Amino acid sequence: MTPFRLEPARLREAVVPTLPPGAAEPDDAAVAARFAAGAWTVLPEPGDGAAGIVRERLGAVRALQLLVEGASAADWGRELDDAEDRRAVADALGRWQPRLAAERILAAFAQGAAFGQRLVTRDDAHWPAGLDDLGPHAPAAVWVRGDPAALSACARSAALVGSRASSGYGELVTAQLASGLVARGFAVVSGGAYGIDGAAHRAALAAGGTTVAVLAGGLDRFYPAGHDELLRRVASSGCVIAEAPSGVPPTRWRFLARNRLIAALASATVVVEAGQRSGSINTAGHAAALGRPLGAVPGPVTSGSSTGCHRLLREYGAAVVERAEHVVELLDGPGEEQHALGGMTSDELRVLDALSARAPRGVDELAVRTGMARGDVVASLALLELGARALERASGWVRAAPQGSG
Repeated sequence: MTPFRLEPARLREAVVPTLPPGAAEPDDAAVAARFAAGAWTVLPEPGDGAAGIVRERLGAVRALQLLVEGASAADWGRELDDAEDRRAVADALGRWQPRLAAERILAAFAQGAAFGQRLVTRDDAHWPAGLDDLGPHAPAAVWVRGDPAALSACARSAALVGSRASSGYGELVTAQLASGLVARGFAVVSGGAYGIDGAAHRAALAAGGTTVAVLAGGLDRFYPAGHDELLRRVASSGCVIAEAPSGVPPTRWRFLARNRLIAALASATVVVEAGQRSGSINTAGHAAALGRPLGAVPGPVTSGSSTGCHRLLREYGAAVVERAEHVVELLDGPGEEQHALGGMTSDELRVLDALSARAPRGVDELAVRTGMARGDVVASLALLELGARALERASGWVRAAPQGSG
């Protein structure tokens, strides 16, 4: 039986315009599966764990069929082994049934196609595996405006989030982090909002990188309206995604549900600037629960805009983030930045920058110039000498001539 007993031709007419680019022509079973995945973005609210349970236990198509057939709680119970699952579904039926209408789901597909959206499911090549870490709270599918292939970049990405009422300091640090991460091959994930989110997206775009915006409402109308042009630019070079279908407005609880997607998509989450009640603290909580690396940018102790960041540093064990390389270290440890610096540590780079190609400089002078301890300067000089980057003279150290310069 097909979902809603709709003719295969009508299902195909709804589903095919929302296929990701390059997807193979689906057979009838695949069309039914994609339709069911789309239906499960319409029926429950985002993050509904009971919906995730029935899709996981029974499959999206079978779960939708039971709902369409008006199966009782007892009928569902016979399909589910776990008593707790049965109770969860019995409670959820009353939430799902008011939205159960074939035309409502067909309209979601039609509106998605009208706005150039693609439905990306777990069966698609560009499905971001990080979302699966949400377990039963993972979305059945996501609606995408832009290039779904940009989701693959989330495998190495950082979420930069923070207050809507950002300061000049917060936006400056955000721009530096975003551009530095792009230079290191990272994608930038954020929520498309005013303030820190917008600064992150703009800086990633300016640096020529990939950025992904995650919205709380349907993609037929970008929110906030003041970021319509920015989000169109994001969609043109990366993508904008939502688990809610077209026509669904952003609401407070959907913003909170959206935050879990940001945390799951990104390899690490950094809160740049946030007050005590900022929604980005909620994103940080999801990142911590998922075991994702978490960082926070410190600010002035007199600034209310940084109290949330300081709370994360005190109570959540967030790492202090000052520069893009600190985000890299959250994921890879200090060694990864060595690769980015041509095999040098940051200490070696500082010492090398302080050396002259002509005037020999002693260890004490280099310690002053670099702000490093004398012993650390000596250790770095030894490594630079081994790498043929520094030479010791009778009166001090000089920078070695580049290899091949004669």
